[in-house]
Amino acid sequence: MSVNRDKIVQVAKTWIGTPYHHQSSVKQVGTDCLGLIRGVYREIYGGEPENPPPYSKDWAEATGEETMIEAARRHLIEIETDSLLAGDVVIFRFRRKFVAKHAAILTGSKTMVHAVEGARVSEVHLNSWWHRHMAAAFCFPGVN
Repeated sequence: MSVNRDKIVQVAKTWIGTPYHHQSSVKQVGTDCLGLIRGVYREIYGGEPENPPPYSKDWAEATGEETMIEAARRHLIEIETDSLLAGDVVIFRFRRKFVAKHAAILTGSKTMVHAVEGARVSEVHLNSWWHRHMAAAFCFPGVN
């Protein structure tokens, strides 16, 4: 299946305004950052790559494992963080030596759509702070 980057961006932007809701992935009802990636994946490919197990807000600190990056490696194509394009998925760690636990979809060379607690899904500037905290990057399978 061939996937167009413009389509990924278009779908990601339809999630803007969705309220934050931990462990959810329902457009205009509620989502977290993982739910946003899952929702876009579903719309592009027609189904879930896998159902994530229940996770707490502090799951990353509790396990010490790179759960989000490992899941992305199972379903997306890992790329270098210096060759990002619109439609790519980026994963962040908030502090050095902490596990990565936030994800977003690039909508342009300097913008991304993401879901954060306490806010609705939004498109924000991919500034130097975000660049410094990038842990990994991926593209969707079949992207052209």
